[in-house]
Amino acid sequence: MKKTIQLLDLDCANCAAKIEDAVRKIAGVQSVNVSFMSQKMELDIEEGRSDAIVKEVMRIARKVDSDITVVV
Repeated sequence: MKKTIQLLDLDCANCAAKIEDAVRKIAGVQSVNVSFMSQKMELDIEEGRSDAIVKEVMRIARKVDSDITVVV
């Protein structure tokens, strides 16, 4: 299942890389790509785990940079 998440106020490429690395380790995430320039995250995740994965993505993003707003 493909999902796009907007990461508003993502300030740097280093933060994008940290988020991408952490999200890649979540069970059920098959692939992830975070673009600093477009402030978007492209996810390919297992069907049926979407809510739990999105919740964890939000937690990770805010931990890396508390100013990021996650829009699903």
